[in-house]
Amino acid sequence: MKIRVVAIVGPTAVGKTKLSIEIAKRFNGEIISGDSMQVYKGFDIGTAKISEEETEGIPHHMIDILNPSESFSVADYQYYVQKYIEEVSAKGKLPIIVGGSGLYIQAALYNYNFAEQKRDEAVTRKLEQMIERDGIMPLYHRLEEIDPEQAKKIHPNNHRRVIRALEIYETTGMTMTAYQEKQTLESPYDLILVGLEMERELLYDRINQRVNFMVESGLIKEVKDLYDQGLEESQAMTAIGYKEFIPYFKTGENLDQAIEILKRDSRRYAKRQYTWFKNKMDITWYSLTPSSINEKFEMILDDLAGILEKK
Repeated sequence: MKIRVVAIVGPTAVGKTKLSIEIAKRFNGEIISGDSMQVYKGFDIGTAKISEEETEGIPHHMIDILNPSESFSVADYQYYVQKYIEEVSAKGKLPIIVGGSGLYIQAALYNYNFAEQKRDEAVTRKLEQMIERDGIMPLYHRLEEIDPEQAKKIHPNNHRRVIRALEIYETTGMTMTAYQEKQTLESPYDLILVGLEMERELLYDRINQRVNFMVESGLIKEVKDLYDQGLEESQAMTAIGYKEFIPYFKTGENLDQAIEILKRDSRRYAKRQYTWFKNKMDITWYSLTPSSINEKFEMILDDLAGILEKK
């Protein structure tokens, strides 16, 4: 019998965290973060990491499990999430995944087979040597040519992911995008997928307000502390909310401009998140407005009660 899993997905700032707490309280659940950056210690404000008070006593998993200097792959995420799903279910509780990192969540819930394509150490070494000799940009431009879809998802500073995408292409002749799309979408779990959406202008206004709140809450100091630890080239520092401030710290560029760039990048990310979930997963969507959130959450809870009681 398949383990039942509820997943709450959608773009940033739409209200997923608040809903997840309500679902966990109502249906005796524990929450597994579906955000690929909340695994890092010290990356709190910029990832909108839930506070101890906000958890309302609900156990949360996949938060603060890595040091900022460590790398973290989709395959790593899949391994940990599937482990936590087993553990939460074994306690007789409902596993609830909540977040917006589409590929990571899909890989975990649909059991992507990452072991299928082994690493080719010779190719990896060759690509690493090219980076040492010429820098990352020639290889990144090459990735943009052969797999523009994947290049959009990878920051040039993330050397490991650039190398992996090119290595897949060199060893198989298949782009990373094509490799991911050929994966079979049959889940080992009994999935209930809930999506939250909001009219674009309303969502963008919430995103802008969230960025302002992050800045007021000490985001600049958080990023500066991480930057001062020598983490500029780390995978974690390529995240939205962090990379936008690097030019400000390095060259003294305008801080207000960096904040506006963060707002822009966050809005663009929300659009990509929405497109990903719409195209990749079979989700029941609920459209929210800021004034109707509580009312819609009650509707979702009632709908879930009907589904869970039938199963």
